[in-house]
Amino acid sequence: MGVSAMRALWLAGALAGAPAAAADVDAGITVYAAGDIARCAYPDAKYTGAAETAATVAAGLAQDPHAIVLALGDLTYPRGAAREFTDCYAPTWGRFRDRTWPAPGNHEYYTPGARPYFAWWGERAGRGYYSFDLGTWHVVSLDSNLSGAAHAAQLAWLRTDLASHPARCTLAFWHHPLYSSGGHGSVPKMRDAWQLLVDAGAELVLSGHDHDYERFAPQDADGRLDAARGIRQFVVGTGGAYPTPFLLPVAHSEVRDSNRTGVLRLRLYAGGYGWEFIESTRVASTGIIPPDHGSTACH
Repeated sequence: MGVSAMRALWLAGALAGAPAAAADVDAGITVYAAGDIARCAYPDAKYTGAAETAATVAAGLAQDPHAIVLALGDLTYPRGAAREFTDCYAPTWGRFRDRTWPAPGNHEYYTPGARPYFAWWGERAGRGYYSFDLGTWHVVSLDSNLSGAAHAAQLAWLRTDLASHPARCTLAFWHHPLYSSGGHGSVPKMRDAWQLLVDAGAELVLSGHDHDYERFAPQDADGRLDAARGIRQFVVGTGGAYPTPFLLPVAHSEVRDSNRTGVLRLRLYAGGYGWEFIESTRVASTGIIPPDHGSTACH
């Protein structure tokens, strides 16, 4: 069987398993997501991994005027400097800047106050955290670099925001993963934010930081499996910087891959979502079935 036929069969199965809302209410909204993107180690940005993943995203955006992009932090390396944004990010992922919603990573803060990051994004960066509605979904971007009073203010804002937007389906994204089998491992600093999201019935959290792809089963804020109310987390640190290996798998890790650069493509429906990991253009264009894919309903 050829790859085109295989992909057609996979798509038919994925749609058959998708929530009824996908067929009965809307066709869904597409989201492309990745972090750990533009590494300024080459004279020309077009020869970088960021250029490959940018080409994948750009091709998808060209086919769907309603699709958006989520940039999951560490957008430039090594210091989030202004030159890195102009010379490395702008020629790659900066091509779809007006369709991208960002979150800051730790490398942005290697320049004091992440000032170039906030200057590059302007109002779209918010205070480092913000939210918006996407179809029937509520989407929240948080800053996982904050501490002390700044983090407390973010949590207070999040509590109010979630109470003001009681959507059936909610997605949040920030840089440091609460759960990870990668080299940096699980980062507990956002556990309190995770708990607020669980209490509000959120579905998804997207993060980066470890330069790999990992999907987890739905969990609560203490790492317990919770199929009824838990949040599914994706680590998507595959935006082009460089791959890093896994260490010991942590509990409830379902899929791990540190051999590819690429992006997570989500399809957000009125009552659920589908996902697939898309490797960069040279593979995505062939029609090969994605290395990870699935769909499920919201709580």
